Amino acid sequence: MKYLIAITLVLLLLIVSFDLAAQCPMCKIAAESNLENGGTAGKGLNNGILYMLSLPYVLIGLIGFVWYKNRNKVEENIDETKTEAI
Repeated sequence: MKYLIAITLVLLLLIVSFDLAAQCPMCKIAAESNLENGGTAGKGLNNGILYMLSLPYVLIGLIGFVWYKNRNKVEENIDETKTEAI
């Protein structure tokens, strides 16, 4: 049941995405002037910034997942050892 809730939450967050504008002031000015002249560099710049922003969260999430899985294995081994000792 926990896995179903987690998977549903992740899918919901992937489906519902908001168009965010994450730029420094200089980048924003350059992108706005490019868009006014008919260019598409601003959209690419926004996507690149959001991609770089998401990478640390993905890495921390993967490390946490691996840690959680290994912790469960260690606890199972400890429980088996205690059962065998009795």
